[in-house]
Amino acid sequence: MSVKDALREQRIETPSWAYGNSGTRFKVFAQQGVPRTPYEKIDDAAVVHRLTGVAPTVALHIPWDKVDDYGKLASYARDRGVALGAINSNVFQDDDYKLGSVCHPDAAVRRKAIGHLLECVDIMDQTGSRDLKLWFADGLNYPGQDNIRARQDRLAEALRETCERLGADQRMLLEYKFFEPAFYTTDVPDWGTAYAHCLQLGEKAQVVIDTGHHAPGTNIEFIVSFLLRANKLGAFDFNSRFYADDDLMVGAADPFQLFRIMHEIVLADALTPAAGIAFMLDQCHNLEPKIPAIIRSVLNVQEATAKALLVDHEALAQAQQEGDVLGANAVLMDAYNTDVRPLLRELREEMGLDPDPMAAYRRSGYAEQIVRERVGGDAAGWGA
Repeated sequence: MSVKDALREQRIETPSWAYGNSGTRFKVFAQQGVPRTPYEKIDDAAVVHRLTGVAPTVALHIPWDKVDDYGKLASYARDRGVALGAINSNVFQDDDYKLGSVCHPDAAVRRKAIGHLLECVDIMDQTGSRDLKLWFADGLNYPGQDNIRARQDRLAEALRETCERLGADQRMLLEYKFFEPAFYTTDVPDWGTAYAHCLQLGEKAQVVIDTGHHAPGTNIEFIVSFLLRANKLGAFDFNSRFYADDDLMVGAADPFQLFRIMHEIVLADALTPAAGIAFMLDQCHNLEPKIPAIIRSVLNVQEATAKALLVDHEALAQAQQEGDVLGANAVLMDAYNTDVRPLLRELREEMGLDPDPMAAYRRSGYAEQIVRERVGGDAAGWGA
């Protein structure tokens, strides 16, 4: 497959919550024109797809995107040229979950949390979504606060019950995060914990790699390669971090890391949708305008992917076999240092798109339109 053909097939899912207001733990910053409803989030996601050509699905977050009729929402998305993607659960914002959700010491709280996970599977049935994405804020702040092993038993039971509820074409994606909001120990703190639980659950359970959920210096591409080899890599949540879970635009902090990750994906022939890996953005645009930031993020992933596709695998393998350390590294660096923007502009023209999606958005007048039209009501977002 040619580089252009591979890029044509690439799919990047955008998150509904990234179109709404967000901020830091201290303040959520309001912007004009942000969506007020899940329908308006879909409108914005459709604009991103029309301009980039590679973002045909939008992930939902429940209950942030709760509606009375999910079939109607799915139909609305289809009418605008996109589809509903992963369903993300939320068991971290209710007061009952202060001491955890599925790992909580109180069985009644655990039952409530599992009920929400099962509700999300019901929503998947209505939307046609394949993926249920789970992230748990569960953990402990102090030694002795709870029984660490017992919490793993509770987690395993909740995951098992949820996995058994999935349909034939559905799967569960388990995300990990090494800290925050729990600071002593987190119940799903790393890829090994997520992998171990998914291994016990079978084929329907796979691991999500959020690129911001690692300690500084972590070799994420090693994790990618290991999980690919084990057939347990189900999805990415793309973003950037300088220190911890910064949720900055993907490729903004360390574009070379993104290239290295995509190189492992290309090397494993796992880029195409048929390979089953969901490439998703998971970002909060606190200072920058939402839609242009998401467009820029999609372009950043495209650029890293294009460079990864340019790696001369034959020359790389030969240098590796000969023990040519500098030669092997040079093969990667030659691809990374290639300016792929002309290639991508040419590809977009061939796809009937504007070669510069950012400029096309500025010219479209959509930003001004939504500021005029989205007046009144409650803007989507989290926190206060």
